[in-house]
Amino acid sequence: MDVNGTVAEGFEPVRDAFVRNFEALGERGAAVAVYRDGRRVVDLWGGARDVDGTEPWQRGTAQVIRSATKGVAAAVPLLLHQRGELDLDAPVGEYWPEFKAHGKDRVLVRHVLNHRAGLPLLDHPITPEEALDPYRGPEAVAAQAPVWEPGTDHGYHALTYGWMLDELVRRVTGQSAGEWIADTIAGPLGLDLWLGLPSAEEAAGRPGRVGPLADVPEPAPGPGPRVRPKRAVTEAYDDPDSLTRRAFSAITPFPDQNDPAYRASALPATNGIATADGLARFYAALIGEVDGTRLFDPATVEAARAEESAGPDRVLVVTTRFGLGYMLHGSASPLLGPGSFGHPGRGGALGFADPETGIALGYVTNGFRKTVTADPRAQALVRAVRTVLKD
Repeated sequence: MDVNGTVAEGFEPVRDAFVRNFEALGERGAAVAVYRDGRRVVDLWGGARDVDGTEPWQRGTAQVIRSATKGVAAAVPLLLHQRGELDLDAPVGEYWPEFKAHGKDRVLVRHVLNHRAGLPLLDHPITPEEALDPYRGPEAVAAQAPVWEPGTDHGYHALTYGWMLDELVRRVTGQSAGEWIADTIAGPLGLDLWLGLPSAEEAAGRPGRVGPLADVPEPAPGPGPRVRPKRAVTEAYDDPDSLTRRAFSAITPFPDQNDPAYRASALPATNGIATADGLARFYAALIGEVDGTRLFDPATVEAARAEESAGPDRVLVVTTRFGLGYMLHGSASPLLGPGSFGHPGRGGALGFADPETGIALGYVTNGFRKTVTADPRAQALVRAVRTVLKD
């Protein structure tokens, strides 16, 4: 396997782990980037740009990052709060009056970000065509009744998270979350990261084709999360009436992720597109300066990673921990250490920051596994970074 790019002295174990992902875990094409204290120390890519092709991955190849999008989108309401433009403890209906229907007047902005809104599903799922309309998803959520008392419990809002966040941002700023990210985050930082891929980037062939990995061997037993899900988790995904299945079916059937129309749309829960460097550089700028630009002040960093929800997740059926818009280090999604915050993407991608070490990591892939929050390939890279820091 030809792996391209560079690693700073001392970070060679990350390259070794990246190569092993191709040799032992069926990786088809991927990239990883790591920043430390605002400086890039790992920049690697390899394999094919398309999961079903042979054209080589280039340094600028970008991929759909699925739910790793949530961590990028979460920065928008937190930055609006940092600027005094959004009150995290205000009812959502204060900004979005139509949302108050069916007892949702008790849903706070905070509940959207910590997955306690009680709105993980739609009783009437929307179609892929409706999902491309930026107003249809928010309208459906506004018409939905909570399935538990808002604020009393948590469960992963797989798709509805994005519609609630997007409409809140639109009501406060007049822009969609994707437009705000482009103007205020990606532009100033020079990020190859989009929520709504511009037509020029599509025409330039920036995104690779994504898809499932077939016949992936099970990794040898060792430290880290279980790869084979527990029976309860499997049953939850198989049961069409479970909260799990219904949450992930809020769009039915799910859109073709390789459709240019899907990539051009902006679903802040699922369809961000990024290079590994774009994702890592974003997280680096959350916790420190990157070329003179810093996004979160120290108080916002603490708000992002302060535990808001923890325990059995009513949707994912495992123990999860959330801050405000970010997954926190834990058994379901191990990150670098107890102070880390970020977000995985179902089946592969991962982005996170660790303020204590100054580390920010971005990993993107074109091959999706059945994992939800802790992909073995991403975890191998995290363990390699942890090894570097211990040496």
